[in-house]
Amino acid sequence: MDTPICDFVRAYAAQTPVRFHMPGHKGTGPLGFESLDITEIPGADVLYAPTGIIAASEANATALFGSAKTLYSTEGSSLCIRAMLYLAQLHAKANGRKPLVLAGRNAHKAFLSAVALLDVETVWLYSDDAGVLSCAVTADALERHLSGMPEAPIAVYITSPDYLGNRADIAALAEVCHAHGALLLVDNAHGAYLKFMSTSQHPLDLGADLCCDSAHKTLPVLTGGAYLHIAKSAPQSLCAAANRALSLFASTSPSYLILQSLDAANRALSDCYVNNIMSSCKVLSTLRGTLESDGWQTVGTEPLKLALATKSRGYTGDAVAAHLARESIFVEFSDPDYIVFMFTESLPRNAAPALLNSLRSLLPCVPITGAPPMLCRPAVALSPREAMLAPAETVRIEQAVGRVLASTGVSCPPAVPILVCGEVIDEAAVAAFRYYGIETVSVVS
Repeated sequence: MDTPICDFVRAYAAQTPVRFHMPGHKGTGPLGFESLDITEIPGADVLYAPTGIIAASEANATALFGSAKTLYSTEGSSLCIRAMLYLAQLHAKANGRKPLVLAGRNAHKAFLSAVALLDVETVWLYSDDAGVLSCAVTADALERHLSGMPEAPIAVYITSPDYLGNRADIAALAEVCHAHGALLLVDNAHGAYLKFMSTSQHPLDLGADLCCDSAHKTLPVLTGGAYLHIAKSAPQSLCAAANRALSLFASTSPSYLILQSLDAANRALSDCYVNNIMSSCKVLSTLRGTLESDGWQTVGTEPLKLALATKSRGYTGDAVAAHLARESIFVEFSDPDYIVFMFTESLPRNAAPALLNSLRSLLPCVPITGAPPMLCRPAVALSPREAMLAPAETVRIEQAVGRVLASTGVSCPPAVPILVCGEVIDEAAVAAFRYYGIETVSVVS
C-alpha cells in the first residue's frame, strides 16, 4: 500500500528547502525530526478539505477498515467524539427529530464538552455495578429503556472497550438501536486493533454507524493519531458532513508528523498485521492464565489489555504500579482498585516475562476489603451547557455538598467523570471524589 503523505514530506525535505513558512524551527533543531515537520504548504493538501495526498491516504485507510469513509484526526479520539455528536445532531435536524442522545454513564469527558457546546440533550444509561470506569449496557436493558422512552433518541452512545477491557455486545446493541430508529455511536478509542484480529471484532463490522478509534493507543501511530469511521450501512448524509464536523472543533494547524504516522500505518496494517496481532494476543492470553493461576484477579475480555483487580492480592493498584515503576515497568493506569497494562506487537519479547517476574516478587498479603464508593443517580439542576458556561468558583469538596458542578475536573486517564456538570454534589459524590484523590471541584457561583 502506498504512503502519499510520507512520500511528499520526504521529497520536500530532501530538497533542503529555504522555508519561509511555519513552523518556526525551519526544519532544523535538537530533536532530529524537524525536517519532516511541515505545515499546509502547496502540495501538502488540507486535512479537513482534502483533495490530494491526504485524500489518497484516507482512501487507503477507508479500504483497510471497510468503511464508507474513514477520516484522520491529529487530535485524538476527543476530536472524533465531538464530531460524532455533531453529526448525530445534524441527522436529527435533517429528519425533523429532537437531538436526544442516550449515553452510557462512563462517557469520556470529550463527550461532555461536545454535549455542552452543541446543547444536545442527554439521557444517561446506568448499570448495576455503578462504578466509574465501566457501564455494562446489555441489549435487553437497552430495549427496555428505549421502549419506555416517550421519544426515541437520535443516537445511542457507548464506550467499548472500556478502560478495564470490558466489551459490549455491539451486534446486539446495534440491532436494538436500528429497530428504534437510532444510530449507534461507539467510542472504540481503545480498540482500533480489533479490526485486524483473525476475525474482525471492530464495531464497524458489528453494526455501529459511527465509530472513533485512537490509532495511537494500540497501533504503531504517534500520540494524537485517530480515526473517525462512518459505516457503509449508515445514512450517507453523514459522509458528506464528516469533514465539516471535524473542522468545527479542530485546530487549523494539524501535525504533519502525526499525519505521516497514520499514513505509514496503512502500509504496516496491510502487511501481515493480522499475524502480528494474533501473536501478541497469544502472549497475553498465556500471561493472563499464568497470573490467574498465581492468584491474581483479572478483569475484562479485551484481547490486548490486561487489567488486574489488585485488592484481593493485598495491594492497591497504585501500590503495584509504584513497585513496577521501581523496576522501570510503567503501566497505562492505576487507581486504588485496578492496574491496567496495554499490549501491542511493538513490545519487546522480554516484556511479558519481565512483568510476570516483577508481579511474582509481590508476595500475597491480607486482602484489602474496602470497595470503591457506589455512585448514586444525582439530582440535575442545570443542563451541561448551562453549567459549563456559567460563572464558577473552586471549593474544597467538603464545602461542595448541595452545590452544582460546573466542570468535570477529572484526570486523563481515564477522564471518566464522577459527576456530570449541572448535577448536584451530594455526600456520595464527595466520598467518591475523596476516594480518587480529588480535593477541590469547580461549582457554579
